[in-house]
Amino acid sequence: MNAFKTTTTVAALAAVFALSACDRNADERTAGERLDGAVASAERRADEARSDIKRESAEARNDINTAANQAGDKMKDASITTKVNAELARDNDLSALKIDVDTSDGRVVLRGAAPTAEARDRATIIAQRVEGVLSVDNQLTVGQRG
Repeated sequence: MNAFKTTTTVAALAAVFALSACDRNADERTAGERLDGAVASAERRADEARSDIKRESAEARNDINTAANQAGDKMKDASITTKVNAELARDNDLSALKIDVDTSDGRVVLRGAAPTAEARDRATIIAQRVEGVLSVDNQLTVGQRG
């Protein structure tokens, strides 16, 4: 009977050890398992950082393109204003007048005074002929020179 008790005790102890090995917690992982976990975690963080960098780079490119387009538009408008002023200065009736020319997005606004209705209408035609002008809002008044 002693041999039976000893065998039973050894089998029970073996079962307890086997079950306890299955129930190891994270702190009881082998060094290799811990290293594998650390490598996997570092790779996940690196992937997240790459994704963040790509997203932020795309946003920065969009911001730069928007700023460049806006600067280009302002330069085009300034060029249109200069050309309209130069063309108005070539007209005998309009050259001596103070006509304010404002341009925004290719749309020209004329303000000031014209000596006659014909001169006022001619100012619109002159401005419309300038390259890049999309529309002309002629607010010139007919009458005294201002």
